[in-house]
Amino acid sequence: MKKEDLPNILPVFPLSNFIIFPRTTVPLNIFEPRYIQMIDQSMKSNRFIGMVQPKKTGELKKPDLHDIGCAGKITSFNETEDGRYLIILSGVCRFKIIKEQNSENLFRECEVKYDDFFNDLEEKSHEIKFSDLKLIFQNLKSLFKKQGYEINWKEVEKQSLDQTINTLSMASPFSLEEKQVLLESKDLNIRKEKLEEILNTYILDNYNNKTLQ
Repeated sequence: MKKEDLPNILPVFPLSNFIIFPRTTVPLNIFEPRYIQMIDQSMKSNRFIGMVQPKKTGELKKPDLHDIGCAGKITSFNETEDGRYLIILSGVCRFKIIKEQNSENLFRECEVKYDDFFNDLEEKSHEIKFSDLKLIFQNLKSLFKKQGYEINWKEVEKQSLDQTINTLSMASPFSLEEKQVLLESKDLNIRKEKLEEILNTYILDNYNNKTLQ
């Protein structure tokens, strides 16, 4: 994917506690009329949509949006008998929202720029080793277990290092704000550090809760 292939106007899909990263894929089940319309239009044009987290401010039907999201391309599309769309979205590049467009559509559209995140388009190897992730894995496993989350760790461990960190950042039972911090982390090393910091607060909370009883 080249820089010039990235669209400057993106339909945006605000979802709480949900982030995607470049080179990760997520399945989405689309059933709301406005997002059915969004997918219809996207499929007719460049197949791009922007995933972005809403803030807790603004109107209920139209919350304010976080500035940073990630553009994804629809790489698989199926329609169910009851009119839902099952799509696979592949993350391409993070973006910053410049301004929201006035649009006749049911869904929201934003003018975006990618300048701060062109690194997302490059394949690169990272200094981090899997052994460095051992503690993160241990802490995450206990957190997932406690919160009743199921994850296939064998599958996760087969992925490349950046995919592993990004998948864990996406799948973790963290708050919207914590996920936003991970999404906005400039590179993988910073994201790994932030992941550790967030996990430490959960582990610490747990420890404090135990000692208080």
